[in-house]
Amino acid sequence: MEETEVVVLGWQLSMFSAKVRIALAEKGIKYEYRQEDIPHNKSPLLLKLNPVYKKIPVLIHNGRHVCESKIIVEYIDETWKDKSPLLPSDPYLRSQARFWADYTDKIYEIGMKLIMGLKGEEMEKARQEFLGCLKVFEGELGEKPFFMGDAFGHVDIALISYYHHFYTYETLGNFSLKNECPKLFAWATKCMKRESVSTILTDPNIIYEAIIMFRKSMNLED
Repeated sequence: MEETEVVVLGWQLSMFSAKVRIALAEKGIKYEYRQEDIPHNKSPLLLKLNPVYKKIPVLIHNGRHVCESKIIVEYIDETWKDKSPLLPSDPYLRSQARFWADYTDKIYEIGMKLIMGLKGEEMEKARQEFLGCLKVFEGELGEKPFFMGDAFGHVDIALISYYHHFYTYETLGNFSLKNECPKLFAWATKCMKRESVSTILTDPNIIYEAIIMFRKSMNLED
């Protein structure tokens, strides 16, 4: 591998890759992006640098590597402290930001239920569980512009990185984010006006088409 200051190993459809790339964009850090062929043809470099989970994303900085998206975002924030802080300096507020960033994992967990072709009562239960999770986030957001106040930060990055999957979740779950959680929808619309977000997130239609192909490959489509 040629010596490059910052490299990201990622995947176009991954919200976890998006999280890292948005953080770097917020900091104004230039980097080389290397697209991985997930899940069937992972590069030798990825397998070497993340031998435990064998997953993207991986950040390489001056020859050293960091794995797991939330850990990478914190590394980015601590390494480039002088540019657009992503986590609060106050220890209590910092702990709250970490809590809510961790809670975004529920979106992935419940979203997979919507994707995996549940029917009838099971699908309705997953739908209500997903909406319940979104309403928890909406309650935490309240009247604030962003989750930790006036500044776009760690929690916003963690949650908005899922937004390009929401068209899929809404379509398969038969709900509307705008109707169910209008404040959260307004927050997402505001986030999408940021260049660091809009230029990173993949077209939702590409995500949807990829999920439909996956469902067909698993015989989950009617």
